[in-house]
Amino acid sequence: MAQIEQSDKGGKKKKGAQKKMAIHVDFTPMVDMNMLLITFFMLCTTMLKSQTLKIALPTNEKVTNEQKNQAGESQAMTLLLDVKRDANGQPVKDSFGNHTTVIYYYEGALKTDDNGNPYPEQLRKEEFLGNENNVQRGIRKILHDKNRKIIDEVNKLKDKWRNKEFSANEEENQRLYEEAASKVRNDADLKFPIVMIKATPEATWESVIGALDEMSINEISHYQLENLNNQERKMLGLPIEEEPAAGEPAPSGN
Repeated sequence: MAQIEQSDKGGKKKKGAQKKMAIHVDFTPMVDMNMLLITFFMLCTTMLKSQTLKIALPTNEKVTNEQKNQAGESQAMTLLLDVKRDANGQPVKDSFGNHTTVIYYYEGALKTDDNGNPYPEQLRKEEFLGNENNVQRGIRKILHDKNRKIIDEVNKLKDKWRNKEFSANEEENQRLYEEAASKVRNDADLKFPIVMIKATPEATWESVIGALDEMSINEISHYQLENLNNQERKMLGLPIEEEPAAGEPAPSGN
């Protein structure tokens, strides 16, 4: 409430002199009104849960040699994570002192000559390039094309999930979507790919994480981290080592 107080210090004033008045504004009622409005909006507002989509995790079952043999040329794929090297096979660093990641891949099983040496033309080179104008590039395009049927089916399920066609209840809608998507990813008729991810000792953790991200982006749920075998070491020009026993963890990167 505004109040006008007239200042009168006493004594006689000249005739026609302007009177000085002090204005005092009381904001207490406005603060009370703001608190009432905030309380009103808090009680009337509907709190919505953010809609999130869980990442597709790999299967708990270890990919067996039998499964890899059954996958054959059309499904099996191996990614070899390495760094850029010089003519002597030594890792090369950029101007910032970092290694440049290089991805090699081959499909199916390695073919060897009579001496047990793999044919080098089987190994192809790619990079982590991501998308450009909604078009896949690099290793992402290779994986996307290999798993195109499953990606198309999962995208249809995602549209149903966003529109809550599975259920009006958010939790039930999420659960039903995950069950349906899991069935699609494991549908043998769609010929899902089986991807082996192998890193050289010089490969960075960033490249390993990048490869795992590509598995999630391309809806690939059948993948596994493994060690390099001697044939793959030959193709990469790495020294031959004693192969680790089955079940041992993959070598760590820098």
